[in-house]
Amino acid sequence: MAAPNKARRQSGQPKPGRALALIVIIMVALTGGMFLSGHTTPRLGIDLAGGTSITLEAKNEPGAKNAINPTNMNTAVNIIERRVNGLGVSEAEVQTQGDRNIIVNIPKGTNEEQAREQVGTTAQLYFRPVLNLAAGDPKADPATSPSATPSASGSGKDDKDKDGKDKAKENDEKATPSSSSSSTPQGRAVSDALKDTTPSPSASTSDDPKASPSASPSASESKDPAASALEAKFAALDCTDQKQRTKVAEGTKPTDSIVACGKNNIGQWEKYILGPAAVDGKDVDEAKAEIDQQQGIWKVTMDFTDGGSKKFAKITGELSKQQPPLNQFAIVLDNDVVSAPTVNQTLSANAEITGSFTQDSATELANMLSYGSLPLTFHEQSVDTVTAALGGEQLEAGLIAGAIGLALVVIYLVVYYRGLSIIALLSLAASAILTYTIMALLGPAIGFALNLPAVCGAIVAIGITADSFIVFFERIRDEVREGRTIQPAVERAWPRARRTILVSDFVSFLAAAVLFIVTVGKVQGFAFTLGLTTLLDVVVVFLFTKPLMTILARKKFFRSGHPWSGLDPKRLGAKPPLRRSRRTAAPAGTVDPKEA
Repeated sequence: MAAPNKARRQSGQPKPGRALALIVIIMVALTGGMFLSGHTTPRLGIDLAGGTSITLEAKNEPGAKNAINPTNMNTAVNIIERRVNGLGVSEAEVQTQGDRNIIVNIPKGTNEEQAREQVGTTAQLYFRPVLNLAAGDPKADPATSPSATPSASGSGKDDKDKDGKDKAKENDEKATPSSSSSSTPQGRAVSDALKDTTPSPSASTSDDPKASPSASPSASESKDPAASALEAKFAALDCTDQKQRTKVAEGTKPTDSIVACGKNNIGQWEKYILGPAAVDGKDVDEAKAEIDQQQGIWKVTMDFTDGGSKKFAKITGELSKQQPPLNQFAIVLDNDVVSAPTVNQTLSANAEITGSFTQDSATELANMLSYGSLPLTFHEQSVDTVTAALGGEQLEAGLIAGAIGLALVVIYLVVYYRGLSIIALLSLAASAILTYTIMALLGPAIGFALNLPAVCGAIVAIGITADSFIVFFERIRDEVREGRTIQPAVERAWPRARRTILVSDFVSFLAAAVLFIVTVGKVQGFAFTLGLTTLLDVVVVFLFTKPLMTILARKKFFRSGHPWSGLDPKRLGAKPPLRRSRRTAAPAGTVDPKEA
């Protein structure tokens, strides 16, 4: 009767080899992914790599109170991010600080003067008529590039059904155009299209001598050199090239016809020839994202000022009579096309833009439309330049501080815990491998940058991780003091140590999460690193430290309580070994319930 019980007890023994194999596989996979991705070092923040930090302070325009609010500030952040990206900077950080400041961190290698000029000026939003449209990626096949152009209406009716099919195309010939590689719309020259385009009142009364030839050329000027240059620029433009997108927008004015790029609703690049600005962004009174209750789709609604309504009615009245793509107007923010809806009717005081919007994309477009009329300006509060040499010195100092802290921890573990320090040091090494590889991979994945506060968070994590080992070791030593042998002591100590470790790590992670949420800038780097290393501490303790301790407890060095094992019963003042009480003999003819 006892054999089955013995078999059950053996089958219930922990299998530490599996846990160790799992964490080794994780470490190998992360290390392999790091080398395969080519990112073998963590991305450094501006304080370590060097660069420029610009602080902008928001100011209310005269007569506009309470304009500085989270919505407007977040919209401004999005606009500035677009501008910084337009400089070809892929690792810049733009974020709010407090309730009225925006911090722009630009890494080294960027033209500081150009960056300051770009991020400090007010965004320019215009509505321009589309004169030509083509695929912006020269590698794209026009035949397999479906258009995802939204449509504009004033009736509240959606021009596209839920399947994305254009209903207007079934009713008339003024459907949304497909992207084409042709350089002339409907076989007409750009100069002819310019001739039919009605400029805005501001454009027609402009004193700029360059405005008249491009806005309303005569029939005899069908081969206007300006139009020819525009066509050549349009034909050569590759919108997938960031440098070309930036260069093509240089020196443009609202009264000029321009070449621009933008992405459609399915993420494909498209290039445009656009006429002079017909409506200014400041003519938009309000724009917001709403869900159409009848169609169940997201849309963007626009309300115009009195002056804006007249301008918008005039240009949409002209566009609604044209053939594709001349029946589209482009919403241009800082010379980038953010949307180019088709016009099916004359619109005035309000309009709706519908298409394949999600809630996020509709909200983003509404914010951009609203930004053209935001009563906010930004003043440059400070500009700090961090050199790479200074960043290198700071990093070196941080690493020295970390090395000193690690050395003190190692000395303490070796002197106090002796043989147990081997387990602690191996666990610290496993934690370091996981932390380093994850940080290296998070750089290209989510833009994580290792700054000085983040390095401080990693140093603090050494103490948190060591504390978990100490809790476990002390629980084991308490069991040895009670007179238990090493193997039972390890298994009995683990449940109590596990609870303490989880509670301690939960408090640390909660503090890191709160700090990350309520702070901005570099302090978030500290909070993120602290939270990450706290989670990794749980993984290492459960999958590495405990299984390794279980395996080593079976070895003679630890099992016998060697004086250098850190678990010497005499040195710990252990009580006499616990012995099992003898069972009372069961009466003859009865069965012991424990053996039943």
